[in-house]
Amino acid sequence: MTTQVTFRQADDRDLDLLVGLFDGLAHWMVENGIDQWKPGAKGSEHFRGRIAAGEVWLALDGGRAVGAYELWWDDEQAWGPQPPVAGYVHRLMTDREAAPAGTGRVLLAHAEERIAARGRAVARLDSMTNNPRLRTYYEAAGYAAVGEEPGKLAADGTRYGVTLWEKALPRLAPLTGLTRP
Repeated sequence: MTTQVTFRQADDRDLDLLVGLFDGLAHWMVENGIDQWKPGAKGSEHFRGRIAAGEVWLALDGGRAVGAYELWWDDEQAWGPQPPVAGYVHRLMTDREAAPAGTGRVLLAHAEERIAARGRAVARLDSMTNNPRLRTYYEAAGYAAVGEEPGKLAADGTRYGVTLWEKALPRLAPLTGLTRP
């Protein structure tokens, strides 16, 4: 069965929705013993900044938001200075109650399409080193662990370790305004 969702780029009208998706998933993580995100850690100012600085995409199923992700064009904090060969996926979020099965993979595929359409050859992301479930998930999605950053700086000033992941992308001709209805 193929997961059918549509995508649209988020804007400032979606701030509460994005905060709700993050907090919902963060609560689920806490309830399931996953030490990753904390409820309340990303508010509307975070998402407003990401919308202004890059791309934030919403996945919709029947008009209802069931997922989202942030796409960055650099990530020096985790990856250091890099040539412009990659796009960086952050805050891959699904609504654990409403998202159709497979939505996370569809979100990753959409991000990979956006990155390739921009003419970049690699999709990158990072996850907390102490999260074996994400390690398994990203490996199954074709990502390879290519390093560790033991001291990534959190917004609250604490440091934590992350695994750096990347996936080579097929070359696509750069597109302008790639969107799905």
